[in-house]
Amino acid sequence: MSSQVPIATGRSSTGIPTGKLAVWWVIASEIVIFGGLIACYLLYRFRFDHWSGFAGKTDTLAGAFNTLVLLTSSLFVVLAHQAAQRKDTKDAFKYLWLTIGGGFIFLIVKAYEYTSKILHGYTFTTDNFWSFYYTATGLHGFHVVAGMVIMAIISFDVRKGNNLHRVENIGIYWHFVDLVWIFLFPLLYIAK
Repeated sequence: MSSQVPIATGRSSTGIPTGKLAVWWVIASEIVIFGGLIACYLLYRFRFDHWSGFAGKTDTLAGAFNTLVLLTSSLFVVLAHQAAQRKDTKDAFKYLWLTIGGGFIFLIVKAYEYTSKILHGYTFTTDNFWSFYYTATGLHGFHVVAGMVIMAIISFDVRKGNNLHRVENIGIYWHFVDLVWIFLFPLLYIAK
């Protein structure tokens, strides 16, 4: 019994499959959101010298570890895409779940950071720096969770050999999530 791909998945007047085009549209809208947030952060950062003191309170080691985790998870999603192209559903499924595992590790470290900061009195309302910190990292964390959920759903189709093209689509999204972190990490953790 062969699985039929919905007509909207392959039809496109642009020459780009509609699923991939939809992912790029989502990313374009996310660039506006994160771009605006980062631009506001930079404007405030240049205006308030005391923010460097608050930035010194962020856990650079935890942020660096999370950067390594996300970059490794990006490698796993590339390997999942390569496996899907070879129609190796077992490896594609495995690498998707390794990517999801990276997301879980990232969130555990982020939960540790949040707990540590809150216990030391650095809450959302302590200062505008901490408002930006929690907003930017929280919004990013939400995108990590969304990517993990979508990837989990896709993985079960992949295991059955269905809709293998979706591995590339979720991979594009996951790389965007990693790229956002590559901007947030130096701004919030390194630039002190």
